[in-house]
Amino acid sequence: MMDYEGKTVAELKDLLRAAELPVSGKKADLIARLQEAGDTPAAVEEVDNEEVPEDISDDVEMDEVDDDFEGEEFEDEWDDFHTARQKPVLDDATKEALATRAAQKKKQPAFRRQEWFRYKRLSRTGWKKPRGDDSSQRKNRKYRSPMVRIGFGKIADARGLHPSGFEEVLVSTAGDLDGLDPERQAVRISASVGNRKRSSIHDRADDLGLRVLNRRRFARKGDLR
Repeated sequence: MMDYEGKTVAELKDLLRAAELPVSGKKADLIARLQEAGDTPAAVEEVDNEEVPEDISDDVEMDEVDDDFEGEEFEDEWDDFHTARQKPVLDDATKEALATRAAQKKKQPAFRRQEWFRYKRLSRTGWKKPRGDDSSQRKNRKYRSPMVRIGFGKIADARGLHPSGFEEVLVSTAGDLDGLDPERQAVRISASVGNRKRSSIHDRADDLGLRVLNRRRFARKGDLR
């Protein structure tokens, strides 16, 4: 009998996937499901003895694992195991541009709507250009909030890049991931995508080594696994 207690949640889920069994639930549920399956199939033994692929072990370092995902408590709650956040491969010019953009953003004032201090509903909304003929903000009078102007624009070399340095690519299906470069491109899943299609995108992105910027926790049940 294999010692399932000594294995991590990720290893248990690999055994379940190889045996074509559901991978949802906590660690105790995974162990019980494996024990009920009886003898270990040959495919499960191969997964157990298989070493970590070189392309994953070389690119992802253990010190890059987020602190939020350390410990079995978070591993049990998150059905889709997340090892680390991939880092982009950037040249010196791009790194310098990102640092410059971060410094520019710290100096940027908070753009408020006209008379945001008078009406509570306006203080919770975004920027809108003032258009009144007698608007003090439009006329740039003293003691008024600054307006959005072209001079507040950031450095052009970092325009459109995620704060991590990745180039964001919006996807809606798993097929959209083909041809993407994991060293400089990251995936953002469309908000209209359901959990079933999202799970397939997560799995395909993990196989290709792509980072999902808006990875979401959801329960994989039934045909979602």
